[in-house]
Amino acid sequence: MTHLFDFLTQRGVTFRNRIAVSPMCQYSSIDGYANEWHFVHLPSRAVGGAGLVMTEAAAVEPSGRITPQDLGIWKDEHIQPLAKVADLIHRFGAIAAIQLAHAGRKASTAAPWEGGQYLTEKQGGWRPIVAPSAIAFSEDSPVPQALSREEIQQVVTAFVQATRRSLEAGFKVIEIHAAHGYLIHEFLSPLSNYREDEYGGSFENRIRLLCEIAIALRAVLPDSTPLWVRISATDWVEGGWDIQQSVALSQKLIALGVDLIDCSSGAIVPGVKVPVGPGYQVQFAEQIRKEVGIQTGAVGMITTPEQADQIIRTGQADLVLLARELLRNPYWPLHAAKQLGHKIPAPVQYERAW
Repeated sequence: MTHLFDFLTQRGVTFRNRIAVSPMCQYSSIDGYANEWHFVHLPSRAVGGAGLVMTEAAAVEPSGRITPQDLGIWKDEHIQPLAKVADLIHRFGAIAAIQLAHAGRKASTAAPWEGGQYLTEKQGGWRPIVAPSAIAFSEDSPVPQALSREEIQQVVTAFVQATRRSLEAGFKVIEIHAAHGYLIHEFLSPLSNYREDEYGGSFENRIRLLCEIAIALRAVLPDSTPLWVRISATDWVEGGWDIQQSVALSQKLIALGVDLIDCSSGAIVPGVKVPVGPGYQVQFAEQIRKEVGIQTGAVGMITTPEQADQIIRTGQADLVLLARELLRNPYWPLHAAKQLGHKIPAPVQYERAW
């Protein structure tokens, strides 16, 4: 029976265990550059024993940032500091992954600890913000500019260029961010996509952008490099994106060379009541895994070693992605191994503590 500390191999990459660091925005960059914060924050989770460490969302265009402080990969100058991050993660035994993203209509906001409100150009924000349709995220947010067909293709190109830079920086796993109400999710959901062309309306049309990006990325990625997609498996709103559409999407993506579906949920519209609780999103990873036959990652209030191990042992997912728990304790994997009775090597400098 597979357990939390078994190896996992995808294509040419082997993870030392089934614990991944979920992408968590740090809002600590200037002009998109990784810096000393990232050099400490991300590799420390590798030192702590995680099998995979993923960067926060890296914007493929400057206008695709959530905040002015987002990590970026829209220009070649971003490669060198990101290469240092990837090298440090690998040096300490984990696999380095990067999440590529475009914020869409949720761009140009202040960092959460600065209020999270939309920023005007005078406040350091930018216009236009873009989306599939000219529909504001909320009553107090600006109306985005609907992307033209030509601009949609420019987005695809931006993801391809960001992927090339990611490979040059040394990342071994690429994840497309298609969740949480950002641009690609905005195309997927009928709550935000009112288009009447080939990118809106029917299910096949709404998934077109994501499929085009997946095809384009798979074409430039080596066969040995896994490609992941993070989705919001449901909008938690009647008439929105739902798990049935997520299953159908995943069937399309596996045929396009996607290796894992990272199963989150929500955030397409504000004010939605979500039944949050321990492991509340694991059901989506389990359903997609069983119905599609693609590997999945489970995320969402996974906090205890027993809970994480149970998810793997029962076949609900192929790995678990931890977020807040790994902020609270970068060495959670080492603690979990000891608690579950597995022997994994701690850094020699720390061995006396374990």
